[in-house]
Amino acid sequence: MMIFKVLYQPSMDKAIARERTQTIYVEAESEREVRSKLEESNYNIEFIQPLSDDHLAYEKKSDHFKVESL
Repeated sequence: MMIFKVLYQPSMDKAIARERTQTIYVEAESEREVRSKLEESNYNIEFIQPLSDDHLAYEKKSDHFKVESL
C-alpha cells in the first residue's frame, strides 16, 4: 500500500481556482484505486501524487496530515 496526496476542489459546480484547492491523503494500491474510493465524494480532482518515503516523512510533519479511511 502507498499513501497518495490528492489535490481537489470541494465542488464539481465551480471552476477550479487555486485558492479553493484542498488536500486529502489516501492509502491505496494505485491511482485508479484512489479515484475509485473518491468516486462518490463529488470532488473535482486536480492531481493525484504518490508519495515517496521522504516526501511522506515531510508531509507527516504538517499539522494537517491525516490519512483518510475510505
